[in-house]
Amino acid sequence: MRLAAIGLALLVSTAAQAEGFPVDDLTGVAGDLRAALGSGFTQKAEPKRVTLACTNCAEKPVVDVQLSRQTDGTEQRVRSGQTTIASLKKQCQAKSPSCIVNRLDVPPAVGWISTYSMGAIAGSTAVMLRDGDMLVVRSIASDAAVARRNAEKVVAAARKVIGN
Repeated sequence: MRLAAIGLALLVSTAAQAEGFPVDDLTGVAGDLRAALGSGFTQKAEPKRVTLACTNCAEKPVVDVQLSRQTDGTEQRVRSGQTTIASLKKQCQAKSPSCIVNRLDVPPAVGWISTYSMGAIAGSTAVMLRDGDMLVVRSIASDAAVARRNAEKVVAAARKVIGN
């Protein structure tokens, strides 16, 4: 009886644990991510990575989406306010003075998006964290507005990955 009680307690504690993102294989959403960017984009999809590119577009945009784990406490520090958007902006501006960082509204995940320049190329990176899972969208293009817009489109299309 005592063994059964311990087993039940383990099952209950396991069921109560957070599960992270409901999608752990990006190949099933790769088409949705590509469609969000419009015509001209091609895709290469793997379970933990999708790369989207438009070689015929004037701005030569490329968007890379990666699914991984982040268990170093960053998510908890962002949720608690210990790590603020202002502190993330300061870190980003140390690398690129023109960097802009904004909070992403992606509940139940937490996240932020940055936009920065790298010489003749501009980038925008969105980071979303949920229960140790991390989804990163990196977008580059010759134009900062295009890089940012593409990152935002892919984040919106990635709601299936993030969940409710």
